[in-house]
Amino acid sequence: MFLVLALNGSGANRGDVYNPFSSSGAPVGPLDKLKLARDPGNDRQYICEKPQTDVFIARDHFKEDITSTARIKMAWLGATFVRKFAAKVEGADATPLQTYMLQSSANNDEFVRELSARDEAKLVDIWCLLRLQANGESGALQTTSLPNTFFVRDGTGALAVIDVVWGGAGWEIGASPIESRRTWPRGTRVFSR
Repeated sequence: MFLVLALNGSGANRGDVYNPFSSSGAPVGPLDKLKLARDPGNDRQYICEKPQTDVFIARDHFKEDITSTARIKMAWLGATFVRKFAAKVEGADATPLQTYMLQSSANNDEFVRELSARDEAKLVDIWCLLRLQANGESGALQTTSLPNTFFVRDGTGALAVIDVVWGGAGWEIGASPIESRRTWPRGTRVFSR
């Protein structure tokens, strides 16, 4: 089975500031919609091998492993990520994601003001993107030192920010509680529904 993960690139052009919740002419925040390259009339889609079950169990998919046989090279899983997400079970269906780029440094509070609960991603969305770039290949996720971020609910239902960074030997995955006020640098890529 295969899962289609569509990154929706329709809408604003690169450089246009986009706030999905503001009325026309209202001030906008730090997120700048990033238009993905695509063929005219063809949404860019990434085909991901669907997990073999209807449920996605995080601990079965997110494992530190940088060997040549690793399905996805994961060099590091942060303690907070493991504590909050390893036991999480969710449906194995992925959702279309929007991609944004931070135009200036912003903290978690600013993210939350820009995005709403309906913009949350799921662990299976992250896993599918990682699967497509298992060895740090180019794709939707940045492979520079800049983070890729996702808003995801943990096993208790609390909202957190998961950051994914290519570290050379493999992916490094961390998590921060939304209330941590962590500041993200300009150029951070933000994925949401």
